[in-house]
Amino acid sequence: QVQLVQSGGGSVQSGGSLRLSCAAFGHTYSSDCIGWFRQAPGKEREGVACIYTGSGRTWYADSVKARFTISQDNAKNTVYLQMNSLRPEDSGMYYCAAASWVRNCGRWEEYAAWGQGTQVTVSS
Repeated sequence: QVQLVQSGGGSVQSGGSLRLSCAAFGHTYSSDCIGWFRQAPGKEREGVACIYTGSGRTWYADSVKARFTISQDNAKNTVYLQMNSLRPEDSGMYYCAAASWVRNCGRWEEYAAWGQGTQVTVSS
């Protein structure tokens, strides 16, 4: 089982930027896909972005396209989420997750290993 440790996040004003990190430990070779998800109070968890670790292919939710970038550093077993032009509606708890195989990388139900979560707050 892979373990995920998140860092980054915090508070920023609208239009600002933040970068989240997700470091993987343990059986990292078994992770085919790393995803970022977020959950705001009273709302369901939603997929933000994901990356297939072998091919580097990425997926983004429509709401974050052209503003967020997911990337990986294989030497460090770390996946990043660069978030630019942040909006108040981007606020929430952000989680990274790993899956050995996914049919739809944007669905949180397909992920087995989860990071501890990190809060992102964007003020207007």
